[in-house]
Amino acid sequence: MRAAKNRSRKHFQLDAVKIKHAQKVLQAKTETETIDRALDLVIAEYKRNRLAMEANERFLKGVRTIL
Repeated sequence: MRAAKNRSRKHFQLDAVKIKHAQKVLQAKTETETIDRALDLVIAEYKRNRLAMEANERFLKGVRTIL
């Protein structure tokens, strides 16, 4: 987890069942750790998707020059 200086207190109304399920899946000890890990996964997925899209666009540009 990140250092305390990077944290801020937020109050959300979230589905307790979803949090408990995610906590099990992510093997997190606390709900805060669960949400932090889930956010990290979302950010990582976004970055992977962006890189894949950029690579696909470069590939398609290369195919066009061949044709």
